[in-house]
Amino acid sequence: MLFEISWEVCNKVGGIYTVLKSKAGHIKNAFKENYFLVGPYFPDAQQIEFDEKAPPASLKDIFDTLRDEGIICHFGRWLISSSPNVILVDYSSYKDKANGIKARFYEVYGIDSLGTNFFDYDEPIVWGVAVARLLETYKSKHPSVKIIAHCHEWLAAGTALKIKDHGPNIKVVFTTHATVLGRTLAASDPDFYNKLDQIKPESEARRLGVHTKHQTEAAVARSADIFTTVSDITAIEAKYFLGREPEMVLPNGLDLGSFPTFDDLSIKHKFVKNKIMEFLLYTLFPYYSFNLAHTMLFFTAARYEFHGKGLDVFIRALGKLDKALVKEGKRKTVVAFFWIPTNVRGINPEILENKTFFEDIKESVDAEIPEIRERLLLHTLAGRAINKEDIFSEEALDEIQKKLKRFKKGGQPLLCTHLIDEAHDPIINAFKANNLLNHKDNAVKVFLYPTYLSGADGALDLTYYECIQGCQFGIFPSFYEPWGYTPVEAAALGTCTVTTDLSGFGKYAMNHMFKEQSQKGIYVLPRFGVSDDEFVDKLCDVMLKFVSFTRPERIENKMAAKQMSVQFDWDHLVENYFKAYEMVLKNE
Repeated sequence: MLFEISWEVCNKVGGIYTVLKSKAGHIKNAFKENYFLVGPYFPDAQQIEFDEKAPPASLKDIFDTLRDEGIICHFGRWLISSSPNVILVDYSSYKDKANGIKARFYEVYGIDSLGTNFFDYDEPIVWGVAVARLLETYKSKHPSVKIIAHCHEWLAAGTALKIKDHGPNIKVVFTTHATVLGRTLAASDPDFYNKLDQIKPESEARRLGVHTKHQTEAAVARSADIFTTVSDITAIEAKYFLGREPEMVLPNGLDLGSFPTFDDLSIKHKFVKNKIMEFLLYTLFPYYSFNLAHTMLFFTAARYEFHGKGLDVFIRALGKLDKALVKEGKRKTVVAFFWIPTNVRGINPEILENKTFFEDIKESVDAEIPEIRERLLLHTLAGRAINKEDIFSEEALDEIQKKLKRFKKGGQPLLCTHLIDEAHDPIINAFKANNLLNHKDNAVKVFLYPTYLSGADGALDLTYYECIQGCQFGIFPSFYEPWGYTPVEAAALGTCTVTTDLSGFGKYAMNHMFKEQSQKGIYVLPRFGVSDDEFVDKLCDVMLKFVSFTRPERIENKMAAKQMSVQFDWDHLVENYFKAYEMVLKNE
């Protein structure tokens, strides 16, 4: 029996949700009905994803036993294509056990949890112990069944620590996707990778206020039967911070069968690109115009981690790119989108006003198209020259001219699509510091788009994947990125990408994909041991090279990106999980 345990089962929080969801079908194919995903029960949040059903006979008496302890288990299916078994554990009546659990973990593992916040630490620990009771009860009623508990991240630590303390013959595989200390240091120490051997994990964790989570993570890593990470870069951290080198690396994949073919992507790219160009028409053209036919669309998308996600160096590189393009005569324009969600107060009214005026003009033109087509056809057949007056009727031309006067504005375009605290926003301030002001003279235009791409946000009105498909280049220059799904997703959607060797994906690509071929479609820049100034120069060079590509060269790179993404299909990478499970069973 395989129980895969994560706080993100039917609960979208971060990248682990994508890992579990995309590979569930491949695991289920191997384990059939002996595979269960286990997560926390949040009834309001999970109505869309969880289809609750009556538990099978093998679980009913177990659920009844646990109910007497205050643990309520819900059985059902995750509403995804593979429809795997799911058990969601309601621990709300088990919360009074928190202090006893923490005291026991202090006695056994030395975890100092005095003063922790319930929602930040105690809650997942209590849930994890409740899950351990589920597995222990199952084992007691089915003693001959071999059980593997695969716990993801410190949030599932309660399960592993309780099992290892109690001693039932349940095998524990623990996967850390990013170390607590590494993620925290990345935000405060831009040079920590170069002094890993000098860092004292315990004292640093206390200094940064994350010692309880760090101690918990270290205790699970050391006590698990098999310890794994998702990338070589995280494995290095684990060695120094957690005191144990992982036995295996389990790279993250995608279910590429759910992604469009290259032919389908080509069609969708044109459609979505036109939608994005319309966005540029009503956000920039009220102030000035430029040649959209010679405009390149760049993007980045990430959590708002200004240094960790490399947003600082990306903006600096865009500033250098702007100067280089202006110097050579602005033959090309680059528009760079920053899809970085943060707290917003709503869409900027100026965007809505511009969009309304634009759509009014567009409707007027659309209404004239049948008559324009007829007039053009008659003039063409008669061999007469075509003038402006032959295209629009005098009445329509007058009406459109009035609407154009209302559409045109003075001043400068916005840097942000939504209302935020711009005065204290690091991205906006970096735009200004690097002279990326969306002036007419800027060859590089920038937009902070600080809301989730839902497909109905009032501006682009496109989904995240649609936005990726409409752009030509994705830039992910992360300083701290244990794996990094976005470059893989972009490549799978036929969009060229650049990342760094400090991301798990970038490191994997360098080790497994570029040994016999030059980089094309997916570019990985060295950042380990490289100064920010040097990296900014290299990133600017890559972007400048991409801007100079001919259309056939861009298509060639798109095809290369799509072809390389095949190597990250779970069809190939799921074998690493099976090897880990075989390894843990052999250790009995």
